[in-house]
Order: sequence, then structure tokens, then C-alpha cells
Amino acid sequence: MASEIPICQLERQGFTRGSCEVRRGKHLAPACTVTLRSRNGKMERLIKSMHLSRPENYFSIYQSGCNFSCRKCHSWEFSQRAEGKWYSVEELVRESQDYERHVTLEEPRERATAWHAIQTCRCCGACVLRQRPGPSCPGTLRPDQVVLSPQGFGPARSIVAFTGGDLTCQPDFYCEFARLLKKTTRLWLLIETNGYGLMPQTLDMLAEAGVDAFWLDIKAFHDPVHVWLTGRSNVEILKLPQAIVERGFVLEVLSLFIPGLVETDQLREIASVIAAADSQIPFTILAFFPEYRMQGYRSPTTREMVDAYKACKSAGLEQIKLGNVGIFVRDEADQQLLERELGTEAL
Repeated sequence: MASEIPICQLERQGFTRGSCEVRRGKHLAPACTVTLRSRNGKMERLIKSMHLSRPENYFSIYQSGCNFSCRKCHSWEFSQRAEGKWYSVEELVRESQDYERHVTLEEPRERATAWHAIQTCRCCGACVLRQRPGPSCPGTLRPDQVVLSPQGFGPARSIVAFTGGDLTCQPDFYCEFARLLKKTTRLWLLIETNGYGLMPQTLDMLAEAGVDAFWLDIKAFHDPVHVWLTGRSNVEILKLPQAIVERGFVLEVLSLFIPGLVETDQLREIASVIAAADSQIPFTILAFFPEYRMQGYRSPTTREMVDAYKACKSAGLEQIKLGNVGIFVRDEADQQLLERELGTEAL
């Protein structure tokens, strides 16, 4: 028999529930009631897909349902809708065990991030397709460590990640998965998260269970902008860099440059929050591209991205990259500007 997951763990801890209604058929319902369930005593999650992803070069589990209703969501087809197949914790761990048999790059725990992936492979596939390295190859892998996956060439790193939708506000599922994964594999566990479910009690539970790392998406610094983008406040989220590193997790952070909404001033403030926790926390500034309910917004220019990078550096962060380069580098002049002002260290 299936039983309903208890309603709102956030409210039980004294916080506001997420903006978490997702569509199931013609109706809306809280994500935790339609994409998470207990069936015959086993926890199950609605999963859209899972595979070796690029350019992260790790095993990604794409979850349906989310505790945010982001206007800019790039996974809205399944994060804002109940779509996918039900998997138990045990079944997901078995999929991870199968992935582990194909791992070609063992990473230390401190590199259990998406940020570090590019340091070992640019995912061009030249070493396999043309039997010679590409022009930007780091030169750290053998060709036999580079394998084909649904999103292209690269290594298979020793990391499994939950991505897509986010229900860390219901930590029991992730804790149960983490415990079994750690008992049966040598894989690191990363959770890509908007941070809204990571309240202090939840962080303690996840640390005890064995979660290794978080990729935290801080969507805005100014609270009214964050509320407009996601449906909820960022007051608790801005406390997370300090709270996460204090508990010994590996942390990386990303934020989008969204012209007219989240620009250099807010990105600099976010960088300051991160640097106050640890100046070595990796930070990725992603270029926004129109999607979902924000089709009318433009992408940033190369000059805007360069200026944002410099501002975040001035805030004290040491490790910063620009992402979605193909969105803002549109011609040779853009490429020359990027190389002249930042070199290759920002990519």
C-alpha cells in the first residue's frame, strides 16, 4: 500500500513551506505528495532520467518535483510537473553501483563538485575522435578514460548527484539513499540544490547520513527579486555557505547573470557572502538564456560577464568561473575581449 509522505517538514521546523505546487494532470499539488512516496515500507522518488552528464562528468539523477516555482527554470518540464518513473532508494543505489563499475576517474572528496570537472577534461572528444588532444585539453587523462554518454564525451567521475527538482525539505529520502550508497559503494554524493530545504536540522541529518557535497544555486541577493524569481524568500539561503562549510561538506555555488534582474551588484554581494565563509569556495557565474516564463529577457553580453567576474574577485573569492560561455561569446570580438581581460582562467 502507498502512504502519503507527512506534510511539510519545513513548517514542522518553524519555517515557511516552499513554493512547491507542481502539476499532475490538470491539477496542482505539493511536490512532496506527488513526486515522493512510501510504498510497502520503502521510500520512492519520481525520477525523469539518470545518466552520465556533461560537462559535470558524473552520474546525474534528474528528479521530478521541486520546492520552488522558478520563472527561469530550465527543467520545468519535469520539475514543475509530476513526470517520470518511480524508483525506490534501493533501485537508485543499484543504478549507482552499476555506474561505479564504469568509473574512469577516481576523485578525492574535496573535488566532488561540478566546478572541478573542467580541470581534467574539456569534453571535446578530440582524443577519441581524432586521436589527438584538443587545443584546450588539460592533458591529465588517457584517451581510454574518455567515454561517450548521452551528452557527449568525457570521463566518468566517482560522483553521483541529485539534480533537476529539489526536495531536500524532505531529507529522509536523501538520508536513506546516502547511508545505503556509502555502505555499498565508494562514490561521493553531491546534491544540486536551491537551498530552501537546508535548514539547520536538515543539514545535521544529511551530514550524519554521509552526504558529501552541495552545489548551491543562489538565485538572487535582493530578497524581493528572489521572491519574484522563485516564489520564496532567500533570507535563510544566504546563511547557508557558512552553515554548510561549518559541517564539513564540500560546497560550490552558482548564480545566474540575468540582465535587468540579477546583475553585477547582486553577484558581488553574493560573492561577499561566500567569501565570508571561505574564500576558496568555487563560484560559477552562469549566463542566463531565456526559458520557461522568462522568454522576454535577454542574455548578458561578454562585457557584462567580464565585469561581473572582476567584481566577484574584488569581493574576495579566489576560485571563479564563467559558465554558458556560448551564450555570451557570440563572435570573434567577444572572444578577444574575454581572452584579453581574463585570459583562460575564467573558463
